[in-house]
Amino acid sequence: MLRDLGTGARAVLYTALGLLAVAALTFGSIYVFGGIQNSTADYRGRTDARERTVADGAFRIGTYEQFFDLCQSVQTSEAAIRNAEKELATDPAADRKAQLQQVVTAQSNIRAESINTYNSKAAQSHRQAFLDAALPYRLDLNTKETQCAA
Repeated sequence: MLRDLGTGARAVLYTALGLLAVAALTFGSIYVFGGIQNSTADYRGRTDARERTVADGAFRIGTYEQFFDLCQSVQTSEAAIRNAEKELATDPAADRKAQLQQVVTAQSNIRAESINTYNSKAAQSHRQAFLDAALPYRLDLNTKETQCAA
């Protein structure tokens, strides 16, 4: 059958078969390598997460500092509450008293938010290792004075 075709027709046929073979190999390799990529996705994901957290010095330092900053924020709010309560004890004018009560309420809310953020981050498994030993594992909303490391 191929003998019946002319030289030009055979060249066209061989070229078409060659292109078909290249296309088949291309799609086959995409399928095979895509399968390999999918089968290693969990491993690569865990490795990438470890590289971005445990192995990353900037993440480690930033996390240490974040815990200290959150604890310091709680202490700052407590100081603002104490100062407002001291001034309230001096029996200020009614309008000033209302302002001071608003300060106490606002700072109490800020304190609670900082404590909840601290506790939330302390509970995250990828951050637990970076909670400084001198800092408490959890902060308590019911304590009047929070102790943080110096």
